[in-house]
Amino acid sequence: MAENYWYANLKKEVEESIRNIPDFPKEGIQFKDITPLFKDTSLFEKLMSYYTNKLKNNGINKIVCVDARGFIFGSVLANKMGIPFVVARKEGKLPAKTISHTYSLEYGEATLEMHMDDIKSTDNVLIVDDLLATGGTVKASSELIEKVGGNLVGCAFVVELLGLNGRDNIPNVPIKSLISYE
Repeated sequence: MAENYWYANLKKEVEESIRNIPDFPKEGIQFKDITPLFKDTSLFEKLMSYYTNKLKNNGINKIVCVDARGFIFGSVLANKMGIPFVVARKEGKLPAKTISHTYSLEYGEATLEMHMDDIKSTDNVLIVDDLLATGGTVKASSELIEKVGGNLVGCAFVVELLGLNGRDNIPNVPIKSLISYE
């Protein structure tokens, strides 16, 4: 019972910290801005502790963080779990040999890249990002993980926009989202 109370309070606090920005990055999109969460160090620590407790001891040995806000969540989570994190970056940002995947966003197209030697076939990988919308970014990340032989075992998001059906792009993969919007 205490855990449910703690979870409900965390969810409420995080939800209250999210700003709605209408018509960003283009008209008709209601942007969920999670950056105010970073100003509240206590709340951010609670959020990272929540995910650490939920995800530790699940056999995860690498975290892939998606450019750019995913880096913030994923790097802290990887550090707290004592495992490496791998960056999935926008095209042209990584210096060593990379693999890439181009995908569609709800407002355009993008390419993600990852260093070819960051993930091994023995790695059980968790993808971490701030938000799941259409699932294009997470699908691209999962494609990169698959290309190098890694095993995607789950995804973690702070926010999920249910109406955009992002989960459909990553079927058969457990997904943990703290907050969901229709």
